Amino acid sequence: MTDTAELPVRPGSFEDLQELIGKEIGPTEWDTVSQERIDAFAAVTGDNQWIHIDPERAAASPLGTTIAHGLFTLALGPAFSYRLLSFAGFAHGLNYGYDKIRFPAPLPSGTRVRMRLTLQGADRVPGGIQVRTVQVIEAEGIEKPVMVAEALARIVE
Repeated sequence: MTDTAELPVRPGSFEDLQELIGKEIGPTEWDTVSQERIDAFAAVTGDNQWIHIDPERAAASPLGTTIAHGLFTLALGPAFSYRLLSFAGFAHGLNYGYDKIRFPAPLPSGTRVRMRLTLQGADRVPGGIQVRTVQVIEAEGIEKPVMVAEALARIVE
């Protein structure tokens, strides 16, 4: 685990990335997932399923409240990643995709979340470096993570 005073970690070379493999970075500071943010995500995506946007109906459900969309939780990954790991020492980095995404627990509105990531690999590919991280978003007071994703980035040296 990395001390938050040292964040983001700033590798500047392929060798620096290699040294980070297997190391957990984080967590980030806590961030609140408000109903307003969930509603905004629903408006942008058109995913207006009641469990996300109808607090009255959701209160009567087994969950007892509205929950964030799984894809909302996934969308937090890039911003949290920037707080943990900076590629400023390289020409640029791009999101390349995800290999596996899971949402082990629902994320109730009003809950605070934070993320940890672990660098799983850094491999030379044509044009740069492919970096694989495992992103884990945890929610305050919830035993299981609310998201675990294997994220890929491409870094140009």
